[in-house]
Amino acid sequence: MARVPYLSPEDLAEADRDLLKRPITLHRALVNSPGMTRAFLGLGQHIRYGSRLDPRLRELAIIQVGYLTRSDYEYSHHTRLGLQQFGVTEDDIRAISRETDGEAGDGGFPELETAVLKAAREMVTDLGVSDATYATLERHLDREVVVDLIVTIGFYCGVVRILASLRIDVEDDYAPYLERFPFPERA
Repeated sequence: MARVPYLSPEDLAEADRDLLKRPITLHRALVNSPGMTRAFLGLGQHIRYGSRLDPRLRELAIIQVGYLTRSDYEYSHHTRLGLQQFGVTEDDIRAISRETDGEAGDGGFPELETAVLKAAREMVTDLGVSDATYATLERHLDREVVVDLIVTIGFYCGVVRILASLRIDVEDDYAPYLERFPFPERA
């Protein structure tokens, strides 16, 4: 159960109701602070609509962050988005699991996608991208897109912490993705 109330447009000043045009539970919790929500959504909107980073790469990186941090909310939301809108496949989701969990072999991704996933894992676990991974990213992407990728991963590293700290609930229509692509049992 969330630590803050989920607000509705009627709970907000008229000038802030636009903050809930996408009334997911994360936004309904964040609007307890309209100014912070507006700033948060501004960066999120740029990541989704303004960045030159390939949307499939973006979603793979976000799914990786969600999987590694075991963020039910982030993982389910971006698994659904990736599958429905951005060219991520079920095999990709399963390959992310295999790579993350260190199963035999790799996920079978091309070099760039492997580097994007590795960058996301390194930013979650080591706080930064290694020199070797960064060099691989630079071979495939221009400087602007590398920076966009790093900021995107960093943003979602923050999002999963917000979700966990505020205990944001996964909406019913996203929950089936957790059943289709479950996290492994903890040892």
